[in-house]
Amino acid sequence: MLEPDLDRNRTAAIIGPRGNELSRDTLPPPNTSRWVVRRKAEVVAAVDGGLLTIAEACDRYGLTLEEFASWQRAIEREGMAGLRATRVQYYRNAHERQMRRY
Repeated sequence: MLEPDLDRNRTAAIIGPRGNELSRDTLPPPNTSRWVVRRKAEVVAAVDGGLLTIAEACDRYGLTLEEFASWQRAIEREGMAGLRATRVQYYRNAHERQMRRY
């Protein structure tokens, strides 16, 4: 049985979080060790836009599913600012306080 050609159905390029065009070739390199806000946001946008699957992103960048999901949640809740390492705990605590009210 032949495997389907997944690349044929894949999106070739998307508009990234800063308005620039992103393709698989312009994503952060697989050996990225310094995860600044922009790079995290680009990886999340790549998954959301269909450039990569979650599994591909985690494999490519050595991420756990939980780590990637935390990036997605941070963007959904606070936008790119939520990805700043110095603000993660602040936003997490604020979200938890808000959820306790309901």
